[in-house]
Amino acid sequence: MTVAAIDRCISMIELLASVSEPMELSEIAAQVGLPTSGAHRTLATLMSRGWVTQDPATQNYGLSLRMGLLAFRNLDAQYVPDVANEVLRKLAARTQEYCRLAVAENGGLTWIARAQGARHGLRYDPEMGVDVILHATATGKAWLANLPEADALKLAYAEGFGTVKGMGPNYIRDIDTFRQHLNSARAKGYATAVDEGEAGATALAVPFFSNDTPEAAMVGTISVAGPTLRVRPARYGEISRELKLAARELSAIWPLRIRQRDFNMGDFSTGDPKAGLGQ
Repeated sequence: MTVAAIDRCISMIELLASVSEPMELSEIAAQVGLPTSGAHRTLATLMSRGWVTQDPATQNYGLSLRMGLLAFRNLDAQYVPDVANEVLRKLAARTQEYCRLAVAENGGLTWIARAQGARHGLRYDPEMGVDVILHATATGKAWLANLPEADALKLAYAEGFGTVKGMGPNYIRDIDTFRQHLNSARAKGYATAVDEGEAGATALAVPFFSNDTPEAAMVGTISVAGPTLRVRPARYGEISRELKLAARELSAIWPLRIRQRDFNMGDFSTGDPKAGLGQ
């Protein structure tokens, strides 16, 4: 398979993953830039591997559950979700708000787990599949604030700082204001976003690290979010304390991820499936 063919397959999978209903062949072909015949061949290949399904009534194409299955399998192998979810569940119960865990990947952050703590009244319950806009979210700012400033600004500009559409009324477009937010996050130990990524939502976030030593690498963030009407500045102290406690718990258990991954993969150079333990 050529590089171009691989690129087309990935483009189709990403396209089908972004819609809620099966798509017509002609629409898929147009959006990925292929003739209808070429799009049909690629879809047929994806169907043969179980990645795509075809509606027998409409003949439209949709993504199968295979990608979701593999994603969960990968999370099981890499991120120890049961342990991380227990930390999130406790945080959600204590704050009674929506909590999420994000990890670093390909120069950005990806949400991998969530827990809803709100039991009544207004509930903030966003989709997990949306991108983390680093410069417009508490999650992203908590991450960027712990990077060298030049690297943080480079990442912010790379994702279109000040130009992203569909943000909240307080979306930051001025670089000096953005720097002030990063400085505040460094000083307080947590980042905030009030009506920035979206209207009516406020979030606080902190980073967590690969272990609890000073030289540990930053590997992700943990956040608490809810309706702006309820997550008021008077609660920031309480919520930030709970976040920092949860981050310390994650840093303490994160080495389990490495040990589990090594156990699952083994040390294939020696042929011993348990040789990775303790490395």
